Amino acid sequence: MGAPWPAELRGVLCLPSGRRVLGRGLRSAPPEPLPEFGVYLLGRRPAAWPWEQRWVRWRDFGLPADDLELRRVLEEAWERAGGERVEVACGGGTGRTGTALACLAVLDGVPAEDAVAFVRRHYRPGAVETRWQRRFVLRFGNG
Repeated sequence: MGAPWPAELRGVLCLPSGRRVLGRGLRSAPPEPLPEFGVYLLGRRPAAWPWEQRWVRWRDFGLPADDLELRRVLEEAWERAGGERVEVACGGGTGRTGTALACLAVLDGVPAEDAVAFVRRHYRPGAVETRWQRRFVLRFGNG
């Protein structure tokens, strides 16, 4: 296991527990240092990277195809972020990535009704793009 993401790296969300997760769009190059684990939220299987990864089928501007699969993958990502460099990414790094980061914040103890604002404040102002994604975060917190 490597060192966690540097807090000053652009796109790093620092959760209340101290865990750090990198959010990014896949249109940009992978960061340095490289991730150790990645969660990819895309409509089709992503390219293979030289680190362990999980893919959750998720259309752009939509919701995950399988809520339970997303929860399982995010729980694994949250656990691993305690000692590994974990990234969460979609095409642009805003809607799907922001929604998943808000769900990670819920897993970390942020109340579901505050999670979107938390991610917008600490990751990216436009994160979680649609009302359906905002509602998903609330449901995730109650599930």
